[in-house]
Amino acid sequence: MRGWKAVPGLVLAAVLLWWVFRGQDLAEIWRQAREADVRFLGLAVAVTTAGFAVRAARWRLFLAPAQRRSPFGSRFAAVCIGFMANNILPSGRVGEFARAYAYSRLEPVSAPTAFATLVVERFADGIVLLALLFLVVASPGFPADALPAEVATAVLGVSSLLGVVFLSVLALLAFPDRSVAAADRMANRLLPARWATPAVRALAGFVSGLAALRNWRLAVPALAWTFGLWLVQSFSLWLGFVAFGIDLPFAAALFLNTVLAFAASLPAAPGYFGTFHWAAKLALVNVYVVPEATAIAFASTWHLGSFFPVTFMGLWYLRRLDLSLREFRRADPGDDRS
Repeated sequence: MRGWKAVPGLVLAAVLLWWVFRGQDLAEIWRQAREADVRFLGLAVAVTTAGFAVRAARWRLFLAPAQRRSPFGSRFAAVCIGFMANNILPSGRVGEFARAYAYSRLEPVSAPTAFATLVVERFADGIVLLALLFLVVASPGFPADALPAEVATAVLGVSSLLGVVFLSVLALLAFPDRSVAAADRMANRLLPARWATPAVRALAGFVSGLAALRNWRLAVPALAWTFGLWLVQSFSLWLGFVAFGIDLPFAAALFLNTVLAFAASLPAAPGYFGTFHWAAKLALVNVYVVPEATAIAFASTWHLGSFFPVTFMGLWYLRRLDLSLREFRRADPGDDRS
């Protein structure tokens, strides 16, 4: 993976971190971080770490059409490896490819098919997050007048992107064979044979990974698990509120969680440094009027608490399974290195 691909995310992270910390009393932020209730912080870290197990449990439903009985251990290992890769590799975006590739090394499921299930996951995440955001914003206690233009613009942008993805997925679901056949004809016209064949094969694997959405017995429980996943994550954020004496309802944690998820769609540095802090400050300070030092101390501490456990677990699984980070670079289709 060439170094220049990491530049946009690193530049944006630097700008956002500058914006978050400019004019702040760093000593006060550090004081509030040190004085936070470690019991609730520990609970927050434990809950957000448990969320990775919930992700692995949910993944079974998306994998079911390709692998009827997928071992939880393989799913959890691949989830940890994927998030670890997002946290430490320069692109900050290779985690999904790493997760799919790791699972394909552990189980008889191709990497394109495994990756397709992750696209379906993100699609389900988008639907649930938009639903949660709508419920929170429509609730009587939400300070709607304080909603920043940046948040409204981000919601509109992500909604538009999800709309495009939704229509594309519908076309693939409704006409899977025709879609692959049309792609085959187009690829063979526009691409050399050495590129066309792998591209069409990857699309066929991708289409097979979408099969979970054709079965309501899988789709409905998957959406239920998705709601549960984001409620667990929001509960972790709320425990962080308690640790820092931030007196806000659980709905505020739901709102913050949706803003953080939408911010993650921006170009990002490894570990979402910068984008996470910017989104947390935007939601807590601009919407809920939390003091800036408190919001920044909370965001910095909670982010680090969620960063290290999954990173260490991912590295442990990486070594245990005899995989290497270099293999994930080859698994990333955006990598132009031979």
